[in-house]
Amino acid sequence: MDLRELERDNTGRCRLNSPVPSVCRREPCVLGVDEAGRGPVLGPMVYAICYCPLSRLADLEALKVADSKTLSESERDRLFAKMEEDGDFVGWALDVLSPNLISTSMLGRIKYNLNSLSHDTATGLVQFALDQGVKVAQVFVDTVGLPETYQERLQQCFPSIEVTVKAKADALYPVVSAASICAKVARDQAVKNWKFVEKLKDLDTDYGSGYPNDPKTKAWLRKHVEPIFGFPQFVRFSWRTAQSILEKEAEDIMWEDLSTGDQEGPGRITSYFRESPRNRPRLPHRYFQERGLESATTL
Repeated sequence: MDLRELERDNTGRCRLNSPVPSVCRREPCVLGVDEAGRGPVLGPMVYAICYCPLSRLADLEALKVADSKTLSESERDRLFAKMEEDGDFVGWALDVLSPNLISTSMLGRIKYNLNSLSHDTATGLVQFALDQGVKVAQVFVDTVGLPETYQERLQQCFPSIEVTVKAKADALYPVVSAASICAKVARDQAVKNWKFVEKLKDLDTDYGSGYPNDPKTKAWLRKHVEPIFGFPQFVRFSWRTAQSILEKEAEDIMWEDLSTGDQEGPGRITSYFRESPRNRPRLPHRYFQERGLESATTL
């Protein structure tokens, strides 16, 4: 799998895809959706789709695809290479979501939780296949959250397509198993070849599993936390494990613009539309105070 585009910029979102087999533009197709790397505190999350004509589904099953979590890394690589060889009827696409994108989405002023990010990414990949001309007739998805709610949402987005969302779909439907293999191969390769934008001293690339409860992963996080700037962008700093280490190892910062003594609790909404003793003159921004600038009242 060629991840050079991701290696050039691993700070946001990267989409990769195979050529669309011509038969997939002529015949009704089945499409599977799955992800890899939802839980780890390190590295990207990868969402993938895999599709083939309904008439060739037996050929996909003959590859002996299975849930990627039950396969070794070498078995996953072998099966992905086989799917690439069968590119005359099998296609795939994936989105690599960087740790930086995940964390900034979850901790932004307008919260964008991991479930919503996952749902929107899966929806976007199905739409991408349609935009590429794939004649999608059926979609099978490994659930995130309640399967009934997720299925209803996808069905509303794609009313002409038969949508099935189930837990453990990667173990039930071969086309979802194939998608899980694509996602896992991409994530493993991305983690192994991650390009750190930070200049880290004595970088240790033995991260362990990357999951929050792994002692080796926790040790790596403690080793590579910077007291002022926090973690490298390889870390999902929105994860509780990372936040706990920051609270213990990093320096406290007091922002100069935040003067807690001048703050008051929220008043009634009507207080904004009438004068009251509580209302005090609003001070101009520090920029204007430091330069002695005042609003012009006459010209």
